[in-house]
Amino acid sequence: MKRVIVRLEDFGKSFFKKEVIKHINLDIYENEFITLLGSSGCGKTTILRSISGLDKPTTGKVYIDEVDVTDMDPTKREVNTIFQNYALFPLMTVYDNIAFGLRMKKVDEEEIKTRVNEMLELVHLTGYEKRFPRELSGGEAQRVSLARGLINRPKVLLLDEPLSALDLKLRKEMQIELKRLQRKLKITFIYVTHDQDEALSMSNRIAVVRGGKIEQVGTPSYVYDHPSTLYVATFVGEANVFDAEVKKINKEKKLLYLGDNFVSKYSKNKYSEGDKVKVVIRPENIKISRTLKKENSLKGVVDELIYDGSNTKLMVDVDGMIVKVLVFGNDHSYEVGDKLYLYWDNVDMNVFGEKDER
Repeated sequence: MKRVIVRLEDFGKSFFKKEVIKHINLDIYENEFITLLGSSGCGKTTILRSISGLDKPTTGKVYIDEVDVTDMDPTKREVNTIFQNYALFPLMTVYDNIAFGLRMKKVDEEEIKTRVNEMLELVHLTGYEKRFPRELSGGEAQRVSLARGLINRPKVLLLDEPLSALDLKLRKEMQIELKRLQRKLKITFIYVTHDQDEALSMSNRIAVVRGGKIEQVGTPSYVYDHPSTLYVATFVGEANVFDAEVKKINKEKKLLYLGDNFVSKYSKNKYSEGDKVKVVIRPENIKISRTLKKENSLKGVVDELIYDGSNTKLMVDVDGMIVKVLVFGNDHSYEVGDKLYLYWDNVDMNVFGEKDER
């Protein structure tokens, strides 16, 4: 059984009588990389600050390694935080920035030297000891911040959107670096971001946060393929959303959904005849036929093509609705104005009714 290293128990937080976190229960495991994913203002940073001790919960408890730390001073908790702005001391060298936490604990200078050098090697900054923060690039400053957070060997490292200030190429490189460090050091990383790509590529698990509540927790692939709500389906990755209605239930109790031009079987007996539902299809799961009209298909016209280097996205106009279709690579002959038939497999549908969103 996995060991729980952080537990939020009926955790809630209010500011000026406004409830921003609503009775969350969440177990975070030892040695995992978990991401709190959500839009700005959803409460994910407040959760992080409460784990660190910078904010105290209004209700509930926070446990770290089975110890109730709800009222514990932040300096007594075995956690460190990496901030978005790095928070390096501008008048200190790289060496002194990294050594700061150990010196506060009055660790022997010889041990400090050994551990700082270990950290510099770990984050690939050997030889940067005498530089000042103003002499570093964004990526180098981020590595110093990481080294400073890791040198105390915390049980948990909290990362509050640490890559948001970096350019795209450097951000991608640092994503790989962070995951490498987490695996090597076997420290629990709790990462906060609004970037779905970061969450999907780096995490062991994702907790999708919305309006102070956790909508869904799961592995990246499960959250992406099996979203629990329409919000998760549309927030995590791209999605096409079709309005549909339950028209008939056949003898096998399979439901048929009817849009304007599309009928599909759906095997879950969750909805009743007449229910209004939303059908969600990922762009990569939509299939294309130029001339062969499938039994259940939508007819559309290519409105735009978007090429990103590895894929081409077709924006297909279906009766005034733009449907996104992903074609791998650029080895295709589709052009704006082409008429196409779109269809998909039933297994690739996610269906949500009004009751699912309450």
